Amino acid sequence: MIERRKFLQLAAGAGMLPAAARIAHAEQYPSRPVRLVVTVPAGGSPDIIGRLIAQWLSEKLGQPFVVENKPGASTNIGTELVLRSAADGNTLLLAMSSNAINPALYHHLNFDFLGDAVPVASIATIPLVMDVNPAVPAKTVPEFIAYAKANPGKINLASGGSGTPLYVAGALFRMMAGLNLVDVIYQGEAAAMPDLVGGRVQAMFGVMPASLGYIKSGKLRALAVTSPRRQELLPDVPAMAEFLPGYEANGWYGLVAPKGTPADVVATLNKQVNAALADPATRKRFTDLGCEVFTGTPSDFGKFIAAEIAKWAKVVKFANIKAD
Repeated sequence: MIERRKFLQLAAGAGMLPAAARIAHAEQYPSRPVRLVVTVPAGGSPDIIGRLIAQWLSEKLGQPFVVENKPGASTNIGTELVLRSAADGNTLLLAMSSNAINPALYHHLNFDFLGDAVPVASIATIPLVMDVNPAVPAKTVPEFIAYAKANPGKINLASGGSGTPLYVAGALFRMMAGLNLVDVIYQGEAAAMPDLVGGRVQAMFGVMPASLGYIKSGKLRALAVTSPRRQELLPDVPAMAEFLPGYEANGWYGLVAPKGTPADVVATLNKQVNAALADPATRKRFTDLGCEVFTGTPSDFGKFIAAEIAKWAKVVKFANIKAD
């Protein structure tokens, strides 16, 4: 609780400096190129999102914002690099949902995400979708739950790695529905998809854009999306919360900076990220990626991250999830 309070205090700090000081510093920032560290390899959705935001910030703030890919250790390598950097706004992290899951999975990290990160700006959420092979005799979530309860330990639930957002989405479903499913872990969603389509596993929580083609071609059946409400790209697919009230398991993205980053720098970045997300052309790029833009203050983002960390800690404990 102490670390949570510290984190929320840091988030709220963006509005604490005198106005004149904030304006003076904001006019000077940035004075040199800024690194935006993305903790996954180039080419995936997080990398594209990071580059979209970096391009906007470069154009609006007059200095290059350069994306630097630092994958490895379930985002922990790149995260530590940023949180150990100078707190001057010149090194930023594209934070993701993994950053809220990892504190419960890894007990010997060299950083404390709640204590060492300052929330800057939320960017977007990306829903998952519960897919089943068409051979599964269930066309709705209640039918699947009934089928799974009648066949405990006989239904395979694929995921893209222990402790990943896809895995914990499935674990949250099992916890809330009271199901005994068999976890089948793959090295990434792409590796699991052929077995799901081929019927060697029966179900999976997948990133919605990656599943769309299979759903529309009839190779997979979508039972629910993991966002609180239905999605425009799959309007006939219900939200899981319609059957399990309170269920939500989105991927998400945002910017954080090292602890001690000046509040006026945080405010400048937050203002520009929100402006980017309000821009129709940029907003459409996010929609095309299957994302929903997610705006707010640094304090809003800090509260969201703290709630996510608390939620996934409960799920990790319930499912006895271990890091790969």
